Amino acid sequence: MGAINRVFLMGNLTRDPELRHTAGGLAVSDLGLAVSEKYRSKEGQLVEKTCFTDIVVWGRQAETCGEFLAKGSAVMVEGSLQLDQWQTTAGDKRSRLKVRADRVQFLGKPRSKAGTTGMPELATAGNRNPSMNNHETVSDNDPF
Repeated sequence: MGAINRVFLMGNLTRDPELRHTAGGLAVSDLGLAVSEKYRSKEGQLVEKTCFTDIVVWGRQAETCGEFLAKGSAVMVEGSLQLDQWQTTAGDKRSRLKVRADRVQFLGKPRSKAGTTGMPELATAGNRNPSMNNHETVSDNDPF
């Protein structure tokens, strides 16, 4: 039986993108995304649930996200689930599920840290290089 690992999320950034580079010079950006859902309960009350998700973006699109996105920016993310596992210095095992973005599409008005309102030439900061699918592994302990 085959398997599918595909995620589509649309929401707003919970913080400014955190851009850094691997020891090999590859750009990587961490995004926090809030995806909200509203519905009416059986009692007729309006209920809002928010799912907070960590997103990792690689290569040129990581740089573009760092340049044009800020806290509150609306985006659509297409990617796959990635499980990170590590062991603390105390010997405890930890794991975290996040989304490895293949494409981040900017929605709404662009924001930038420089305060400009110009939209990037491409509204989608896509990963056009197929070789970029073999990402370098970066842990929280790697020096950048």
